[in-house]
This record gives sequence, structure tokens and C-alpha cells, in this order.
Amino acid sequence: MNSAPLTKRQRQILSFYQEYVSDQGMSPTLEEVANQFGITKVTIFGHVEELVRKNFLRRDRKGTSRSIQIMGPDDGTSQTSFDPVRAAGQDSFASSSQKTSDHSLLLPIVGQIAAGTAIEAIEDQQELDLAELIPKHADVYALRVKGMSMIEDAIADGDVVLVERRNQARNGETVVAALPPDGEVTLKRYYAEDGHIRLQPANSSMEPIIVEGDVEIQGVVISVIRKL
Repeated sequence: MNSAPLTKRQRQILSFYQEYVSDQGMSPTLEEVANQFGITKVTIFGHVEELVRKNFLRRDRKGTSRSIQIMGPDDGTSQTSFDPVRAAGQDSFASSSQKTSDHSLLLPIVGQIAAGTAIEAIEDQQELDLAELIPKHADVYALRVKGMSMIEDAIADGDVVLVERRNQARNGETVVAALPPDGEVTLKRYYAEDGHIRLQPANSSMEPIIVEGDVEIQGVVISVIRKL
């Protein structure tokens, strides 16, 4: 039985998926979900990943494709399966690294992350071959940085950050964090302090983001790639 608590937005997204699959026999695209709620595709991607982590959705990998199944409410069995790559075409976002040969590791660039307060999705999915940097790493994705709030950590506008998918972070780590109430995502250094979370920009001209309670961590930055 699914028991992990959902945010209001996650409940809305799960309900939308269930209704859409019931009516259409296939999943909506990320763009359709984003349009439904008036938020970006990569923010939707983050919520879907949280629904997978909380066992309301299930992701099955078959070769280089990925499918999502809506889990049953009582016993964890799947109700309906769909392939978001088939359904969404080029606007879908892969969620993890994919090996294509003995010498290649392709990571998806799933969108642009604002080094400010929010993510904006890119239109065309891209891939990076990173076999020499992180061979056999199974749970990493890439984001292109938009903005200069992390410049003093040498993370500049246009850089690509490699993110290990984790839902916990240590103080001082650079994280992808979803902000309440709508799950807009930002890249900042993470500090858990007395009664609140401080998301600290690496730019002395900017103020930290203070979040009372907790935030959803969607990953921790493990590397930065810059095209010179």
C-alpha cells in the first residue's frame, strides 16, 4: 500500500495522469501536464520522479527505453503502463543514464535550471557521452544552468551540471531543490538550520532563500561541465 505523503501538487499531477490514461489509453506528454498546471515541463519531471520515489508510479527500464506504470492503491500492483518516450516524442525527458555501447555512456540533459528561482524546459532533448567521467553510474542526469547565482562556485550561465539523484543532502552540498508551494526548482547550496532550510547562492549580490520546514531534494551536483 502507498503510504508516503504527497504534496498538494503531487496529488493533482497523479490524479491528472490517472484521468488522462483512463480517458485516452496513454499518458499525457510532459508539455500537456505542464500546460494543465501552468508550470514548466522540468518541474513536472521533478514531481513525477517524486511520485516514483514514493511508489505511486513505477519506472521500468527495457533497453534504452523507459516506461511508467501507475501503481495500484492497495497492493502496489500496476494499473496501467505507458511509455512516455513513445507518447511524448521529442519533448520527453529521460531520467537516468543510458549505456549504448561498451565505450559510451549517454546522459540526458533534461532541461535548464535557473541559478535563481525556477527551471525552464528546453525544447530539444540532448545527450552527453560521459563514459570517461562516470562509467557505470546508474542514476545521474544533467541540467543546463541558467543564471549567475552560483558564479562564485564556478558554476556559470550555460554550464551543464551533473546531478546524482538523491533525496537527502549534507550541509554545504549544491542541490537541486523544489520550492514550496508549487515545486519550482532551483540550484543552491543546502544548509539545514534551526527550524528552516537555507538555500545559499554563490553570489555575494544575492540573498539566500529561506524555507521554513523542509524542501524536496531532487539531487546533488557531482560535477560541472563547461564548453570553452
